[in-house]
Formats: sequence, structure tokens, C-alpha cells
Amino acid sequence: MLKTKKLIETYDMKVFTDSGEYFGDVEEAILTPTKIIGWRVKATRTSFLNKILGGGAKGVIVPHQHVKSVGDVMIISKMAVPTYSKEAESD
Repeated sequence: MLKTKKLIETYDMKVFTDSGEYFGDVEEAILTPTKIIGWRVKATRTSFLNKILGGGAKGVIVPHQHVKSVGDVMIISKMAVPTYSKEAESD
């Protein structure tokens, strides 16, 4: 049976990667008139996202196609995780 969820129930929902790492919290949904195209996820103090971004950015936008499941928490694909390299910083 397919369960539906109201969009407002997703705000401040915990987001985890499919490998089990706490990624951040849902801040807002990015919508078109007919569908969800992405999720803005904010970095929290203890999140994996905060470790990747450092202190610079406050969050990222996760394309909806990388969302695997929404229930009590949101599960996203590890492919949605931004990468960081020291080389990009020195350019």
C-alpha cells in the first residue's frame, strides 16, 4: 500500500545517506506546479554535510531523483553528496 505524506511534514526531517550517515535536515522543497524537483538540506552542527562544507555554505540542494525514501526520515543516494578536494580550493 502506498502511503502519502503532506509536504509540511517533511520540514526539519532528518536526512541520511543510503550508507547510514546523518546528512542534515530538510529546510524546504523546490517545486514546479506539478512536482518536486529538489530539496534544500541544511547542514547542522553534527551532520556529515557540515564536515564536507566546513563553515562556508549553509546547505545544499539535493535533486529529487536522488531521494530513495521518505518516511520518518529521508534517505538519499550517496551520489547526492558533494565532493571536496584540496585541489579545487587552491585554484
